Amino acid sequence: MAESRLRIVFLTQTYPRHAGDTSGPFIRDLARALVRGGDGVTVLAPHARGVAAGWDDDGVTVRTFRYAPAALEVIGYSRSLDADETIRPLAGLVTPLYLLAARRAVARVCRRGDCDLVQAHWVVPNALAAAGATGAAPLAVGLHGSDVFVAERRGVRRLTAAALARTAVLTGCSPELVERVCALGFPSARAHVIPYGVDSRKFAPGAPQRCDWRERLGIPATATVLLSVGRMATKKGYQVLVPELPGLLARHPGLHVVLAGAGDRLPAFRSALAGEPRVHFPGAVGHDDLPDLFRAADLFTLPAVHDSRRNVDGLPNVILEAMASALPVVATAVSGIPQAVRPEETGLLVAEGDGPGLAAALDRLLAAPELRQRLGTGGRSLTERELTWDQVAARYRAAYLEGLAGGVSRA
Repeated sequence: MAESRLRIVFLTQTYPRHAGDTSGPFIRDLARALVRGGDGVTVLAPHARGVAAGWDDDGVTVRTFRYAPAALEVIGYSRSLDADETIRPLAGLVTPLYLLAARRAVARVCRRGDCDLVQAHWVVPNALAAAGATGAAPLAVGLHGSDVFVAERRGVRRLTAAALARTAVLTGCSPELVERVCALGFPSARAHVIPYGVDSRKFAPGAPQRCDWRERLGIPATATVLLSVGRMATKKGYQVLVPELPGLLARHPGLHVVLAGAGDRLPAFRSALAGEPRVHFPGAVGHDDLPDLFRAADLFTLPAVHDSRRNVDGLPNVILEAMASALPVVATAVSGIPQAVRPEETGLLVAEGDGPGLAAALDRLLAAPELRQRLGTGGRSLTERELTWDQVAARYRAAYLEGLAGGVSRA
């Protein structure tokens, strides 16, 4: 079995719909890496307005399924949650339709015999949909962040436990996410912490493109640029960073700050920094435009936190992209981040929610160009050595083979 080609089905509620789409690029990158390794991957994703029924994506077969009239297609593609904290009412109403349609889509593929294993990305909703629909194929469940806090809700815990009872193998991008789901009833011996990967050819330092974004934002070529990229949601921690920026800018007259991303909290952050001309909000940035944005920067920060509902990111992809771009990273020691941000090797870690500590770490790097260069070089080296998508896909494949050998009942 280890030498044979696996036929893998991904069930996901988000997948890049077009070039530059920031919805689930890590799912696409994992699928493509598995295909490069010789496996076959079929992705089942919900339909959305303007999205084709199916297409070939560099060898990955993508198929979309309908679950509601177009006006009610609000599941996935970052549309289901308000501020990544609460389920939007309409999304909650159509979730039963989504679960039924997703279940049917999985069952159709498995009945044709075109499937050795199904990976349900996000335990909620997709493990709930796929459990019991895979036929003889084992079920793998992948954890990514927001799905875990939903799974822990009182009304969902029992459904999650039932799905986990039919799951052969569990993967998650952070130890915390895996531990929290194992606490719901999954055996830790069959759980694997596998960090995300990064395309180190696409995300790489490059002086020729360094000035493109600077010119677009009106930032001098000689300025020092602090960059952060992410959805403007509570769990990203911008509410910790924003109050520290006026002091940081006062202490470092040559500093410019770029906070890139859209989201529910963006208007409040814009308002709080309206008097700071050296803070730039470019809004949402397409995934294909991100490499040049990283090249325009000198250091990166993402002070991620647990929100009031214990929602937390697993391992933000933008941290890996910054490291691959040879940027030193200042981040918080939560969830899967310490797998990548290693103190004094690839960046600096601070305590969750510690604004003064975050500012002190940024002050330290802003005052020490040599340290920035050393940590940036260390981050680039780590991504090339351990975190390419091909390396990560090999770890996923090993977990899949374990699931195939495990013999968990799926009846």
